Amino acid sequence: MAIFKGAGVAIVTPMYDNEEVNYDKLEELINMQIDNGTDAIIIAGTTGESPCLSMEEHAKVIKAAVEFTKHRVPVVAGTGSNCTKTAMQLSKEAEEFGADGLLVVTPYYNKATQAGLVSHYSQIADSTKCPIIVYNVPGRTGCNVLPETMAELFKTKENIVGLKEATGNLAQASKTMYLTDGKLDMYSGEDGLVVPLMSIGAIGVISVWSNVAPAKVHNMCDSFFKGDLQTALELQREALPLVDALFSEVNPIPVKKAMNLMGMNVGPLRSPMCEMGEDNARKLAEVMKAYGLKLA
Repeated sequence: MAIFKGAGVAIVTPMYDNEEVNYDKLEELINMQIDNGTDAIIIAGTTGESPCLSMEEHAKVIKAAVEFTKHRVPVVAGTGSNCTKTAMQLSKEAEEFGADGLLVVTPYYNKATQAGLVSHYSQIADSTKCPIIVYNVPGRTGCNVLPETMAELFKTKENIVGLKEATGNLAQASKTMYLTDGKLDMYSGEDGLVVPLMSIGAIGVISVWSNVAPAKVHNMCDSFFKGDLQTALELQREALPLVDALFSEVNPIPVKKAMNLMGMNVGPLRSPMCEMGEDNARKLAEVMKAYGLKLA
């Protein structure tokens, strides 16, 4: 049984001007997402600025998301770390708080060999009963989960059920699906490649784009699953300029800027993230208006 199918939002962590987490706004954002058809809330991931959250904040944000969601849709908690023991601790805490699944990024900076990845994820899987989605984003981590490694983890650990595929490499993704007999729950980690990945067996997306256009992302996935490929393709294609703008600087800089431009008041970023450059911000606003998003 998949943790979720369709559009999962990699939700931002809203903050006050003093950079304290704004839990009232987080609840508001979660309700807005669910009201617009979002199929899962992914909390404390890259888009949620998890590297800049303290261990205490990380736990508190996950617990709050579970409480605010009220079992209406699954909550997937980001619990990855470049330290295996830390990832195990975060995963256990998320399970205790009632998270429906875990999103566990590969070790970053110190990285790992493929054998090290098998050991890392196996230890985490043994520490929790929660289903786990492996997050492979080598552009950020410098560490790539090869198809053979993913297949080994999927076949030997019952609760390693999915992969957030963010390599941008469709050939690698296809091989991963081939080696897992098409049974792996693959999610696109690239907003510009959702429909192409679903065409080889992916069951949804963990989306940054959904922060500003949740109904569009949900409808794209839903149309694909219903066999309306034309609508799915049109929704994917028309969003490409917006998706490009949302990744014109390091995520989540542009998406927080976009949400603030829309009057969502999600607050500032934590250093080393900084405000978006003026030229990119102007282009982002233009693309948003062309896409049909209302600016405050």
